Amino acid sequence: MPNPTSRPYHHGDLRRTIIETAMAMLHEDKGWQFTLREVARRAGVSHAAPYKHFPDKAALLAEMALLGFDSLHKALTTVKPKKSNSLRDEFFAVGRAYVRFGTANPGLYRLMFSAEAGKAVDVHLSERALAVFGVITELLVRGQTAGVLRKRDVRGQAATCWAQMHGATMLTIESLLLIEKVGPDPLDAALLTLLEGLEN
Repeated sequence: MPNPTSRPYHHGDLRRTIIETAMAMLHEDKGWQFTLREVARRAGVSHAAPYKHFPDKAALLAEMALLGFDSLHKALTTVKPKKSNSLRDEFFAVGRAYVRFGTANPGLYRLMFSAEAGKAVDVHLSERALAVFGVITELLVRGQTAGVLRKRDVRGQAATCWAQMHGATMLTIESLLLIEKVGPDPLDAALLTLLEGLEN
């Protein structure tokens, strides 16, 4: 996801300005300890301006998280290998894209899966967040239909895939996948082990 930058406020564009400013602060600080007052000051608007679109900070964080899920969904749906119809190749492409998104946007990724992001609305059960889970589920359903993957409860399989991708992402963000500990290519090795457990 491109790193947003704050822009001068123009009439009628306040909501976008607040979001982009907060996104820029999130990217710079790798956290969301800022206040709405600080966002307003950075955006060059009055202290009360953010409240015209967001009743509190939790609402702003929730929208930022949902925008993160939108971007992650786009990242996962645009990586299908062009020269391959192999489900295995697609599985690896999706897994790598998931981890790549998280490591490129560590602050946003952490926010997406934080308790703070879900305080205003149920972010993780929203259509926008479920769409990301749906990419993995749809891939598994196609694999089962084609006889490539074992026929099991697809939700359980998807939860396993998600848990491994999320864990690999967080370990990569924290620089904990050390070569001395897990070898030179831990992500592909983990994805291969996962896929072999799903395959017939």
